[in-house]
Amino acid sequence: MRFHTRKWVKPEDLNPNGTLFGGQLLAWIDEELALYTIIQLENSRVVTKHMSEINFRSSAKQGDIIEIGIDVVKFGKSSLTLKCEARNMMTRETIISIDTTTMVNLDADGKPKPHGKTEIEFVKNRV
Repeated sequence: MRFHTRKWVKPEDLNPNGTLFGGQLLAWIDEELALYTIIQLENSRVVTKHMSEINFRSSAKQGDIIEIGIDVVKFGKSSLTLKCEARNMMTRETIISIDTTTMVNLDADGKPKPHGKTEIEFVKNRV
């Protein structure tokens, strides 16, 4: 799994228990999955269609650094299915794992659009 992003847990990211609010972590993950998909499919019009079961295994507290990793599971006709893991770099524990998230490529009218991609492309190889 390739870990692309790090987030620093700040006071505004905490729940009443003083630990990372799960909704904040899911927002970070959803944004990272969207950015990854936009870069892979070379289209800024993508949406999250489905997320599989979400399993919170541990948490984080203020000052911890969270690392978000993504791998491609499969390329569909107009979609990209990804798996994701977020881990706490301070405790080295996995916080959350999501087996599959389906991101859909859209046209200008918001309809699914075939993307023609079949494998991961690295930006450095496009230049």
